[in-house]
Amino acid sequence: MSRRRNLIVGWTLALLTIAAFVNLGLWQSRRAVEKQAMLDASARVLGERRPGSLALAADPSRRRDYDWAAGRGAFDARGALLLDNQQRNGRAGVRVYRVFVPEQGAPLLVDLGWLALDGQRRFPSIPRPEGGLELRGLLAPPPSTGIALGPALGRQGEGWLLTRVDTEAIGAGIGLSVPLAPRVLRLDPALKLGYERDLELLANTLPPEQHRGYALQWFALAAAVLATALILTFRKSRR
Repeated sequence: MSRRRNLIVGWTLALLTIAAFVNLGLWQSRRAVEKQAMLDASARVLGERRPGSLALAADPSRRRDYDWAAGRGAFDARGALLLDNQQRNGRAGVRVYRVFVPEQGAPLLVDLGWLALDGQRRFPSIPRPEGGLELRGLLAPPPSTGIALGPALGRQGEGWLLTRVDTEAIGAGIGLSVPLAPRVLRLDPALKLGYERDLELLANTLPPEQHRGYALQWFALAAAVLATALILTFRKSRR
């Protein structure tokens, strides 16, 4: 009875471990598929660059899609929004956003690019681009928030410091009278406006191939646990 009990306990633990490893591998595989689909969709849009209206940013049916858009408007007088903990070429900094009010459509966040922070983490002053402007760029979902912990924004000088880009929380937090569009305009790097930037979607997160590598590791660990359990079981049986 003791040997049988040990086998049951051992195989229960082994199967639970295998199930956990397989689930982690499947999650990594799904993330790889999702991110590859994002890259493929944005590549098609960037290859064509046929401009639509900025009003597309507020279309709820396209909130997870990508569009090249252009339009006139002006930046809101409220301060800049700085997304913290943004890396670029190994340097720490912030990503700068401002609310833009187009002539047609809902107000939306415009990604103006990346700014470095010094060793004392002094936040730079961000002047507002004045007057009416013609903008163009890639309409895209906001950067992935991951696990949302704490408030999305807090006051920082004349503007706000963001822990994540949550358009609903941002609109309410800065006192907009109408909701922000759920998509963000990634400003065309060719425009002489803003700061260091590109249209890379996965600059601060893992690319699909790295998710595939992690998935393979989890599946390999699951196979190793199964092989170990089988070897131990049959070795004891022969004895």
